[in-house]
Amino acid sequence: MVLKNSLLKLLKEKQLSAITVKEICMHADINRSTFYAHFSDHFDLLEQIEEELIEDMTMYLESYNFEQNDEALQMTEKLIEYFASKQEECQTLLNENSDSSFETKVRKVARRYIMKNWMEGTDLDKETSKYISAFIVSGSIQLMKVWLNCGMDKSPREMAVIIIQLVNKGVFGVK
Repeated sequence: MVLKNSLLKLLKEKQLSAITVKEICMHADINRSTFYAHFSDHFDLLEQIEEELIEDMTMYLESYNFEQNDEALQMTEKLIEYFASKQEECQTLLNENSDSSFETKVRKVARRYIMKNWMEGTDLDKETSKYISAFIVSGSIQLMKVWLNCGMDKSPREMAVIIIQLVNKGVFGVK
């Protein structure tokens, strides 16, 4: 845990490629042999942090039963609540310094839990829905980044409503 916290703290200051195992160990006050007993390198450590968050996020979302009518809004709100509960980690892993695949992994989770049900009710062909899904998920993640960087100035519910309105009504349909 100390090593993970040290890496996350360093990622706030500089890019992953500029961080060394020695630096992580110094920051954590742990010797390098302890580090290498658990991780092959700092990329491996980052991968483990990301995987734990994605697994935790997935379990969090799977623990809810959603009504059909309001499923997209509820699922989006729960995903945003998860981001809020892990604000520091998510904000760090989604920033430009992390060089991580976390954003790609979050996209997959969002597609699996939110877009799947959203797109089922449409008469769009598979190819078109793939593009629309990519647009919606990427845009939603960008909104999450802005929200995290603005100190979560809106509630998860308010953010979910914004996202749902953008999807259902478009930019000019949101007031």
